[in-house]
Amino acid sequence: MRAVFVAALAACLIAGAAAAQAAMTLDTFVTRANRIPLNPTALLRPDAHRLKGEAERAFRTVGAEIETARAAGRTPPACPPERINLNVRQMLDYLNGIPQARRQRMTVTDGIRSWMASRYPCST
Repeated sequence: MRAVFVAALAACLIAGAAAAQAAMTLDTFVTRANRIPLNPTALLRPDAHRLKGEAERAFRTVGAEIETARAAGRTPPACPPERINLNVRQMLDYLNGIPQARRQRMTVTDGIRSWMASRYPCST
């Protein structure tokens, strides 16, 4: 029984370490996104598809944080309308404006949270 527990714990630790290494920094995201042209054929590129998925996960995470904060009666990190109009160029300009040293310590979710807070601040 103890051996099974130790093996399961080791597997969880290894999986957690692999997931932590796979997390993309905001700097990596921005650097890769800057290389992709903003045109209709861009999504045919594998890297663009990966970045799109990374951004979608970040938006879902921030959206869940907003909903959780509202449900708990706390001020959310941002107050976007029900549907947002995303201008990729404006978002990338904002993310590029974050100093590189800071982007290297941020996740993509941190960057999206910061962008949403600047674009859709909550009135207090």
